[in-house]
Amino acid sequence: MSFSLPVLVVVDHVSDEDGTYRLTVASKELLTTARRLTDATVLAIALCPEPEMDQLAKYGTDTVYVADLQGRSPRIGAVVVDAVNACLQKTGKVAAILVVSNYRGREVAAGLASILDSGAAVDVTRLSARGGKLVAGKTILSGSWETIFQIHRGTPIVGLRPSAVLAEVVNNPISANREDVQVTFRPETTAVQLVSSAALNGDGPALTEAEVVVCGGRGTNGDFSQVNKLAEIFGGAVGATRVAADEGWVERSLQIGQTGETIAPKLYVGLGVSGAIHHTCGMQSAQTIVAVCDDPDAPIFEMCDFGVVGKLEDVVPPAIEALQ
Repeated sequence: MSFSLPVLVVVDHVSDEDGTYRLTVASKELLTTARRLTDATVLAIALCPEPEMDQLAKYGTDTVYVADLQGRSPRIGAVVVDAVNACLQKTGKVAAILVVSNYRGREVAAGLASILDSGAAVDVTRLSARGGKLVAGKTILSGSWETIFQIHRGTPIVGLRPSAVLAEVVNNPISANREDVQVTFRPETTAVQLVSSAALNGDGPALTEAEVVVCGGRGTNGDFSQVNKLAEIFGGAVGATRVAADEGWVERSLQIGQTGETIAPKLYVGLGVSGAIHHTCGMQSAQTIVAVCDDPDAPIFEMCDFGVVGKLEDVVPPAIEALQ
C-alpha cells in the first residue's frame, strides 16, 4: 500500500572544483524510498542554486523546489529548517518529509518536529506505508534490538540512514519541474554563521555514504597502509574502531560504532577487528560483512558473511594483488 499524498525529500548536493553541483548518493536513496512510498508526486527541496535536474528526474522527482538561501550555508540546520518550512507553504499537505540521517539531517528533523508539532525519527533503515501510516524500522540498544514503529503525530519526519536502501532509477523518467522559493529566516537562524569547514575524508567518498567501507582495528597495530590500499581499490572509505582512534592511529572522524559514525554500506571489510558490541552496533546494517582476524573466537565471526582466520600480513597482501 502506498500514500496518496506527495512525499517531500530534502536532497543534498556536493560542489565539484568547477562549481558544478552533483546529487549525492544518499539523496538518490532518499528519492528511491520516496518513490516507493507514494502513488502521488515526489517533491524535492534543493539547497543549491543549480541542482542536478536530470539526476533528480532520473530518480523519480516530479518537482524541485530551489530554496534561495540568500548566501547562507546549507550546513547550518536552522537554515534548512526555514527552507523546508517555506517550501511547505507551496506543497500543502504531504505524507512525510525525508532527510539524510547525517549530522545536519538529525538537526533538521528535530527542528522541523518542533516547528510543525510533529513526530520525528532518525537513523532509520527501513520505511513502508501501511494502512495510511508510515512504518519505520531501526536498531536500538547498541544494536541488540530492532524496532518497528509508527509516527502518529503530525507530518512524519524521517532521517534515513545512508546506504540503508539501494538507489534505483525510474524506467521512464520525465523532466522535473523547477520552482524557485524565497525563504524567510527566523532571528535565531540569522544569529548563526558558518565560519569555516574542511573535508576530513580526503578525496574518497564520505564514510557514512560510501558503498564500501574498509575498517581497521587493533589488529593493524597502527599500520593502516593495507586498509587504505584496499579502500582505494574498492573506491570506498576508510573506517576505524574506537581503539584505533584512541591510540591516535587515525582521525576520530573515522571511528565507527556507538560513540562514532553509524554506517550501512553494501560491503564492510574488517581488518584486525574483533567485533566488540560498541563497534558492531555501528556497522551491523551492512549488506555483506567480511572479516579478517587472527583470533578464531572473535565475535566478528559470529556475524560476518565471510571470515578468514589469519594474520593480516599473510592474508591481505595476496588479496590486494588478486584484486589489482
